[in-house]
Amino acid sequence: MAKTDWFTEARFGMFIHWGLYAIPARGEWVRSHERISNEDYQQFFDAFDPVDYDPKVWAKVAKEAGMKYAVLTTKHHDGFCLFDSKLTDYKATNTKAGRDLIREYVDAFRSEGIKIGFYYSLIDWHHPDYPHYGDPHHPMRENEAFRGAKHNFDNYVKYLHGQVEELCTNYGKIDIFWFDFSYGEMSDDKWMATDLVRMIRKHHPDVIIDSRLEANHSAGHGMRERKEYTGDFFTPEQIIPPDGVKGADGNPLVWESCITMNNNWGYSSNDKNFKPAGMVIKKLVECVSKGGNMLLNIGPDAKGSIPHESLDILREVGAWMKLNSESIYGCGYAGLDKPEYGRITRKGKILYYHVLENQVGYIPLMGLKTEHIKRAWLEATGAQINIINDWVTAGYPGFTFVSIGASPILPDKDDTVIGVELK
Repeated sequence: MAKTDWFTEARFGMFIHWGLYAIPARGEWVRSHERISNEDYQQFFDAFDPVDYDPKVWAKVAKEAGMKYAVLTTKHHDGFCLFDSKLTDYKATNTKAGRDLIREYVDAFRSEGIKIGFYYSLIDWHHPDYPHYGDPHHPMRENEAFRGAKHNFDNYVKYLHGQVEELCTNYGKIDIFWFDFSYGEMSDDKWMATDLVRMIRKHHPDVIIDSRLEANHSAGHGMRERKEYTGDFFTPEQIIPPDGVKGADGNPLVWESCITMNNNWGYSSNDKNFKPAGMVIKKLVECVSKGGNMLLNIGPDAKGSIPHESLDILREVGAWMKLNSESIYGCGYAGLDKPEYGRITRKGKILYYHVLENQVGYIPLMGLKTEHIKRAWLEATGAQINIINDWVTAGYPGFTFVSIGASPILPDKDDTVIGVELK
């Protein structure tokens, strides 16, 4: 049994980006984009007071949406820690929050039966030993005051490893470590990645780790030589790979697409470019049909509330999942060509035809012959679906057609799922 088996069974997870950047409310990269110094960013540390933070609510939202795992930012690029690290004062316990916010997250999501993931940023714009001037991303990259500054990067790596070990040892069983991100020379051995992974696996032998300890963590990276710290799954971002993620031998690899609901990971008050629920459902199906997962992000506001737009989307997705989740959980490649009207997912001898467009007349079950079919049904209701052999279909002997009723309009406007059990 592979340690990723639960992951490929789950297929749908919640990403949560939350930290000090929720206060300026211009996205999680606000420090870098606006070249904000530590001194000017301090105002957000001083103001951080998430009075509405209740991870029990977050966990219930995730569960009702059909999500099986969650990944929360324990520390993002700004260096602020939501956990009670003994290695820094730059943490939630020293703000008005006054408590370990990661502890509450872990307890809340575990109580709902949701797997626990920790995001941890490899880079840190607050730490004095992380390179400033000339770094392509650091807020002070063009500040002449930092030209020629000396940084003890070994000291930073020791800090990084120390914090990860705190996360490994203080919160019980962890299911996912999600590192972000490597670039240029800041990659691989720069993080002492082999030692880091070995330390994590010493504490959590079954934990799965993402691919971002290496700079090239895209879908195409699956074609490269695997290393000890390559990770257990690949993480294409803001894209669903056209052909999934495959290794050099052409066989599928384990992957998830991490996707925002709007255009930012962290809370951005002016970003109202939300993906509608129907689109999220279709994209989830696309990921699964290509052998992957979807990790869908929420960005709670400064008080700790999930934006109402995200809640509305997740409720609608959850309503669909309640009726159709069997076509998602544990499913993957169908081994059949994609039909023009939608997609196909598969679990063993059961195929799920996702019909995304209204059809004229009967629906063709692409790739199947009538004699191969044991039964067919409408997934949302379990109602039997009949195979049609009449004068309309007689001219197409190479195809199998089914009828889901007299109406030309699909019963589910987003995705009507037809289940087919093979003999």
